[in-house]
Amino acid sequence: MKQLSLNFLLLMTFYGLAQEGVHNMGMMRIYAEEGLGLHTNLVNNGIFDGNLGLIGFYSDGALSISGNFVPYLYDLEVLAPNNLHLEVSVSVENNHNFILGNITTPRNNSFTSLSYQSNAFYVGAGNISKVDGYVNMHGQQNFIFPVGDTEQLRPLVLHSLDINQVALCAYYFEDPNRATLGPEPFNTNAKAPSIANISTREFWHFQGTEPTTVQISWNPRSMMNLLTNDANKIVLVGWHRSTHQWENLGGGPTGDLAQGFVVSDVFDPNDYEVITFGTSNDPEFIVDLPNYLLTPNGDGINDVLEIPELELFPNNHMRIFDRYGLLVFEHTHYTNEFNGYATEGDVVISRNRGLPSGVYFYVVTLDDHGYEYQGFFYLDND
Repeated sequence: MKQLSLNFLLLMTFYGLAQEGVHNMGMMRIYAEEGLGLHTNLVNNGIFDGNLGLIGFYSDGALSISGNFVPYLYDLEVLAPNNLHLEVSVSVENNHNFILGNITTPRNNSFTSLSYQSNAFYVGAGNISKVDGYVNMHGQQNFIFPVGDTEQLRPLVLHSLDINQVALCAYYFEDPNRATLGPEPFNTNAKAPSIANISTREFWHFQGTEPTTVQISWNPRSMMNLLTNDANKIVLVGWHRSTHQWENLGGGPTGDLAQGFVVSDVFDPNDYEVITFGTSNDPEFIVDLPNYLLTPNGDGINDVLEIPELELFPNNHMRIFDRYGLLVFEHTHYTNEFNGYATEGDVVISRNRGLPSGVYFYVVTLDDHGYEYQGFFYLDND
């Protein structure tokens, strides 16, 4: 008798073949070049690891995997048009073959997921077969999460700067303002000034351990025309855990309003809770840096170089040069600190008396956006 048949007999004798499914209550293993096909539920209350063969789930009815212990599978195959539901996490160590039907996980518990290990991969994911819920990935630098909802595959593409110890992703086709995922809704009115609009159609719950870029795509269901009439303004935005607002993750969009994709700038996933689409607010329409007359005589009028617009962009860098190009003042996170006195330059004469009267040039960079602005002012220090 073949080893597969012996394995199945042992399964029936020692692990139980009950009406509600196959129960592993001891130790079960699938050897290399062998397989096990299940047409019923799997209840794993024992050791199920060290596998080198295939386990397949095949049924027209709804199937589930439950129990007290994680089953560690080598190869997994699913043909279950009414879905395979995970009540316990399932680990894949080699190949996962999507054929038909979704793998679903509880959306109120991100710790229960389909987990891909460092050498694991999958084939066949699409609208008819994907993960409707949470996917974990371990020990990989680049990965495409095969996540979506009941109707569509909505993958997230991960390209990290180093190998992730763990990364997690799930897709939500719902308004972040009404999301019940976190301790508070993700208010799309709480946003950085560089963001014009934020999608209320969908979002991704994403976490990772390494700085990364992500790529997500939009399609007609995303209704990007509600955000903008210019696809070039589409960016990725993330809900920041500390500031409790949406921040611009940048990105370069490709496509039109009907369909396309956008790749973010590098960001730290640990800083953010969820991500989605937004549109950029061009700082050129927000910041108007005029030329100034500065008279630091203590009368309360024009005593400091005051640029109110920079309050909207605190991550800035101010530099001031004299007419010969000598740097005389430098400050990060500028908030009206310059009052006519130098902080830089070894050749400044009579530093304690302030800079001499004359024309000075200033350069402001908005570090979060890569924009640079220049202007000049006349310093009357007599």
